[in-house]
Amino acid sequence: MPRQATLQRLPLLASVNDVVAEKRKAPFGAWPSPLSAETVAEGSVRLGGLALDGEDVYWTQSRPAEQGRQALLRKREAKDVEEVVRAPFSVRTRVHEYGGGAFAVDDGVVIFTNDDDQRLYRIDTTQAAPWRAEALTPPQGIRYADLQIDRRLGRVVCVAERGHEKGEPENFIASVSLASGEVSVLARGADFYAFPRLDAAGERLAFLTWNHPAMPWDACELHVAEIGADGSMAPATKVAGGEDESIFQPAWSPDGILHFASDRSGYSNLYRVNPDGKVACLCAMEAEFATPLWVFGLSTYAWLDGHTLASVFQKSGFWHLATLNGDTGRLDTIDTELTELGSVFAHDGRALFVGGSAAQAPSLYSLSVQSREVKLFHRPSPDLVDSNTVAYPKAVSFPTSGGATSHGLLYLPNSPDCEATGDECPPLLVLCHGGPTGSTSTALSLNIQFWTTRGFAVLDVNYRGSTGYGRTYRKALDGQWGIADVEDCVAGARMLAAQGLVDGKRMAIRGSSAGGFTVLCALTFHDVFAAGASYYGISDLEALAQDTHKFESHYLESLIGPYPQRRDIYRARSPIHSAERLSCPVIFFQGMEDRVVPPAQAENMVAALRSRGLVAPLVTFPNEQHGFRRKETIVRALTAELAFYREVFGINANCRPA
Repeated sequence: MPRQATLQRLPLLASVNDVVAEKRKAPFGAWPSPLSAETVAEGSVRLGGLALDGEDVYWTQSRPAEQGRQALLRKREAKDVEEVVRAPFSVRTRVHEYGGGAFAVDDGVVIFTNDDDQRLYRIDTTQAAPWRAEALTPPQGIRYADLQIDRRLGRVVCVAERGHEKGEPENFIASVSLASGEVSVLARGADFYAFPRLDAAGERLAFLTWNHPAMPWDACELHVAEIGADGSMAPATKVAGGEDESIFQPAWSPDGILHFASDRSGYSNLYRVNPDGKVACLCAMEAEFATPLWVFGLSTYAWLDGHTLASVFQKSGFWHLATLNGDTGRLDTIDTELTELGSVFAHDGRALFVGGSAAQAPSLYSLSVQSREVKLFHRPSPDLVDSNTVAYPKAVSFPTSGGATSHGLLYLPNSPDCEATGDECPPLLVLCHGGPTGSTSTALSLNIQFWTTRGFAVLDVNYRGSTGYGRTYRKALDGQWGIADVEDCVAGARMLAAQGLVDGKRMAIRGSSAGGFTVLCALTFHDVFAAGASYYGISDLEALAQDTHKFESHYLESLIGPYPQRRDIYRARSPIHSAERLSCPVIFFQGMEDRVVPPAQAENMVAALRSRGLVAPLVTFPNEQHGFRRKETIVRALTAELAFYREVFGINANCRPA
């Protein structure tokens, strides 16, 4: 008998309203839903970078209806939201392919990277609107990210990436003149750089470096260098980091003390470098004050004043908001229903951050250091699903292979109008998050609600290797990718079926990117799921090792093993080389401009399955890259996936509720 799962309701969530009206009977999976694919696409708005310029707040916001364009918006005190960067410009950088940190603002002057040509542009918002974007840098094959304006020397300090016709692109810290657009190199030699941060006087620069084969969450180093009056950089000094330590978000306090997050204790806590050069922990906790550095410009803490930080931290998979006294180390948690938090920036006693909850999609919120009151600052889209319709998650912990415990979020079907017929159990969708170094989100997901409102159960798994549970849990996937993550997803599905919460004969697994690899491994090497959906997933590890972008080109060495020395493992774990073992229908979705997981990964797997007569639809999107951003893409993919499951599971979508 398997041990019972531990179920725990998310903290501080409003209960679903009691429904006293009699519900209509309808099969699971065929419930009429108020949440259409079009509504999901329209509500799939992504809040990106956040910046404060005095009292003005700037942020990026995706526009699915405009081919996924990233607009830059601004809100000033007591004024409406303004669009600063308008079409055809899109604020997005391709450094590391994942981007981030695509704009900076100082005293009303905005510098941003334009997606189309990857050049830097300038907008002066002190002039009359509508504002005109002027090119700052020439077209020279350089990408820019993690921007910071150096007011003292009239330049932008940033991470740059210069492409090469042969071999890897070069990454370096660059200085870009605001007067001429001239690009010069401040630091080079390491494989990667991040977080170039100047102190308030502009006289010291802190930055992170790391080298192949490490990823930044595995091992990186924090350096500090003096900046001369002419802008030149003196030789840098390493102050933290190493082979077994990950550093995140170096930042200077108002009085010039360098702070950063480090996982040297097993959890990413906050530290400072004292004037004597010694490093001290601000507040030791079994909690994570960092998040994986997949994109630039991330921030989990900021100074409200000279002594107090606003911070967010993740504990057992859930995020919390707090203030932290930098002198005494006292941490005061702030009660809020928000369980997904990030992008913390502050100015003059007020912090702005992105927050979401099980009932609310990510929005912008503010925190006052004096009142400790959290207020909604900006909601990117109106409420698109009624609270009576929302399926609220339950935290799940369950036993898995090797005596380990895995985690996830369980969403059971919910409808204010329908309920199942007889003793029927709902079909299950198991979700595998990407990364694989990452985690599930506890914020309201219209994508998940799309399924639960139709009568599907959803298990969103934080398999071993996920973040939010400490370095040991994150490192548990080293050498075990394609095994431990898959076993966790299988164990979670089997546990729910054994408890009678879902129909064990109608279970499917879906995931994107690295999650797509987990999907294909689960379907190939286990006989648990009746169907699957792979969104730009990996089928051939060897091909990926030979043909992917620089940032992840050695990622597999920790997850799988060194290549080509352990080519045998790469082939043994690749679903493409064991396709004859896969025996259920699988649907594939692929962007044809994807440079992270090239289209051949899906095309070759589909060909192998079809050669054996299996159902393997391939839905391609010519203008999509890694991750779908366009409204029409999201609508088409969701519609096709729903029809696929209904056909495989024999769900009659045309039946009328009794």
